[in-house]
Amino acid sequence: MNERNKIYQSRTVILAIIFLVIANFGFAQDAVTDKLPVRSPWTTSILIDNQTTTVPNKKAFDFRIHHRFGKIKNMADLMGIYAASNIRLGISYGITKKISIGFGTEKYNKMQEFQGKYNIISQTRDGKIPVAITYFGNIVIDSRDEEVFGQNYKFTNRLSFFNQIIVSRKFTRALTLQVAGSYSHFNAVTDLVENSDGKTIGKWKNDYIGVMAGGRYKFYNNISAIFEYSHPFAVYAAWEGQNKPLPNLGLGVEFGTSTHAFQVFVAQYDNIIAQKNYSNNLNDMASEGWRFGFNITVRF
Repeated sequence: MNERNKIYQSRTVILAIIFLVIANFGFAQDAVTDKLPVRSPWTTSILIDNQTTTVPNKKAFDFRIHHRFGKIKNMADLMGIYAASNIRLGISYGITKKISIGFGTEKYNKMQEFQGKYNIISQTRDGKIPVAITYFGNIVIDSRDEEVFGQNYKFTNRLSFFNQIIVSRKFTRALTLQVAGSYSHFNAVTDLVENSDGKTIGKWKNDYIGVMAGGRYKFYNNISAIFEYSHPFAVYAAWEGQNKPLPNLGLGVEFGTSTHAFQVFVAQYDNIIAQKNYSNNLNDMASEGWRFGFNITVRF
C-alpha cells in the first residue's frame, strides 16, 4: 500500500509540474504576442495622396497604379473622366520588415521617383508603444527637355526631394488615424513669371513644409471609408506675383483583400509625386477643384 501511495504521489507531482510548465509556456506566449505589432492598422502603405506608416512585407513587392482624372465640371466630359488625366506606375520592395525601397514614373513632367521608407517603431498590442512612427523620403528626377531648365542647365536642376515623418495609431478594430509633417525642396523652379517691376521670378518657392491628418474607418468586412487633409506652408514669404499652394481634402472608399487594395476617391491634387502636390496645387476645393481618382495596389 505504501508503495502504491508513493507511485500515486510521484505521478501527481509529475502531472503538476507538466501543468505548470504548460501554463507558464502559455503565459509566455501571451506576453510575446502582446509585444507584437497591432494587426493591420492600414490596408496598404498609401492612404489617398499620402503614405501611411505601413511598409511592404519582407521580401514582398507592392505594384501600384495611381490615376487622377480631370476636374469635375459637367456631363460633357463625363465629370472629368474624359478630361486630361495623370497616371503613375510604381513598385516597392520590402528589404526587411521595417525597410522598403521603390521606384515609380509619373506622366506629368515625366517624373522619375526613387523612394525609401523606414518603420522606426510599431504600435504594440499591449499598448506599451501606443503609436507607430515611419519615415518616408524620395529623390525625384524631372526628365523633361533641357530647354525647360533655362540657359544655365545643370543635371542637379532636375532634382527635387521630399521628407515626411508619419505618426499613426490604431484606436479600435475599425478606426486608425494618423498625422504627418513634411518638407519639400526643389533645386530649381522652372515656371517663371514677370512681376510689376519687370523682374522675372519663379512662380513658386523652392521650399515648403506641410502637415496632414488622415484616417480609415472599416465599416463592413474589408470595406473602409478613408480621408485625408493636407496643408502646405511656404518656408519663406511669397514675393509679388508668386503663387501660394492650396490645401487638399480627399474623401474615398477602400476595398481590401490579402493581395489587393482598391481605393476610389475625390480630391483636389492632380499631381501624384508628393512634393509637387504640397508645393504646386492651385485646385480650390470650394470651386471646381475636385477630381476623381483611384489607386490600385497588388501585393506579391
